[in-house]
Amino acid sequence: MAKIMLVDDAAFMRMMVKNALTKSGYDNFVEAQDGAEAVKKYEEESPDMVIMDITMPNMDGLQALKKIREAHPDAKIVMCTAMGQEGMVVDAIKSGAKDFIVKPFNAERIVQTVNTILGN
Repeated sequence: MAKIMLVDDAAFMRMMVKNALTKSGYDNFVEAQDGAEAVKKYEEESPDMVIMDITMPNMDGLQALKKIREAHPDAKIVMCTAMGQEGMVVDAIKSGAKDFIVKPFNAERIVQTVNTILGN
């Protein structure tokens, strides 16, 4: 089963995404609390895909996206954004994000996005 890294500074948001994916059969997760930790854990864990928040302390999701994609051009990264951050989404897509999910999360949308990105 695919290894999915969840990156969000809010633990409850990581738990919500994990719960939605677990109900659809995914069970291999890596978690990070900010972009800097995400970059480090990507190197250590080599996840099959990343679901990453944009707005985080220390290093935001856009910076982490760019750092991961520099080292791993084929990295599959989906960005999470709150309503009203459309400009950041455009930057994320231009920087190599495969898709984006808008908060508040819709569980079906999360699962559909992951299945599409992973080819399931």
